[in-house]
Amino acid sequence: MTESTDDLSALRIEREPMRTDSRGWVKWLVLLVLIGGAGAGGWAWWTRERPIEVEVATLTERAAGTQASVLNASGYVTARRRATVSSKVTGKVIEVNVEEGMAVREGQVLARLDDSTLRASIALARAQLEAARRAIPETEVRLEEARINLRRQQQLMTDGLTTPSAIDQAQAEVNSLVARIDSMREQINVAQSQVALQQTAIDDMVIRAPFSGIAISKDAQPGEMVSPVSAGGGFTRTGISTIVDMRSLEIEVDVNESYINRVRAGQPVTAVLDAYPDFQIPAKVIAVVPTADRQKATVLVRIGFNALDPRILPDMGVKVTFLREADAAEAVVPQPMTLVPAAAVRTENNASYVFVVRDQTVERRAIRTGGIDGDRLEVTAGLKGGDRVVVAPPPELAEGKPIVIK
Repeated sequence: MTESTDDLSALRIEREPMRTDSRGWVKWLVLLVLIGGAGAGGWAWWTRERPIEVEVATLTERAAGTQASVLNASGYVTARRRATVSSKVTGKVIEVNVEEGMAVREGQVLARLDDSTLRASIALARAQLEAARRAIPETEVRLEEARINLRRQQQLMTDGLTTPSAIDQAQAEVNSLVARIDSMREQINVAQSQVALQQTAIDDMVIRAPFSGIAISKDAQPGEMVSPVSAGGGFTRTGISTIVDMRSLEIEVDVNESYINRVRAGQPVTAVLDAYPDFQIPAKVIAVVPTADRQKATVLVRIGFNALDPRILPDMGVKVTFLREADAAEAVVPQPMTLVPAAAVRTENNASYVFVVRDQTVERRAIRTGGIDGDRLEVTAGLKGGDRVVVAPPPELAEGKPIVIK
């Protein structure tokens, strides 16, 4: 038993005493320093001043002598004289002499309708007129005979060979024949009027241009029925052709009633066709129609071109700029004018200022403004062309604040 205990004691491992190592504490210290530095850096990054996102516009200058705009609007080119030519009566088309794009003169024959029935009617009216005319000579002969008989009876009365009743009878015969001749002459006038009426109806079968212009549509073909009113469903045409007087072209614009006080008759206007954006057309206001559209809250304005151009066509879309009359000072010494978006200008204590972009920050700069040019303001001092300003600056934007451009 003692031997077994000794053997087990011999198997025990003797452990060395633990030593204190300063390198472990150094590692922990370095780790704590790194963690602290990272936390401080993260806090600095999280609490840093972030740049403000803004929209920037570059200022432009209006050329010297150019009039300022007070309002922009859009509308359409319209023709003051435009007509869809039709017939006075319903009839069958037998001839059409017009094509789209053709120039027509006033009175030119555009189409003809079937007039065979009317020609037969006028032939009958002319025959009746001729019959009425030929009946008069016979009655005039009988009238002359009655007058001779009246004179004979009067002579016999003088000689005492006849009675007063015979004279009265002879006089009545003369008066009756005179009245009959007058009636026949009236019948001739009626027959002549009937012939003229039939001739007018025949003339109505010929459709002519009411004025000189350009045919922009051809609405009927030979063999179709045409009528001044809609009849017969889709089988009856109501017009032959549509003609436009190209000399009567003008612009119609609907202006919001809130801005109609900026428009007056005779005001200069610049028009730009949607089809030709680089083609500026000088024009002027003809009239402001004195009524408003209550549903659209607009007022119709008519604008006339100073000079017409072949590129101007009816129903074209057009954008117009209403111009402001030049001031007397500008007229004497025209100067270029710097323009700034109205949304970029802020007012504080009756003083106007803008934020000008400087590298990655902004500078608050006081300015002096003048008139209005559309949605921009004239700047008389404080800015120049090429400067970049912040449009619609946010409330938190201030002098020296960092920015980032949208």
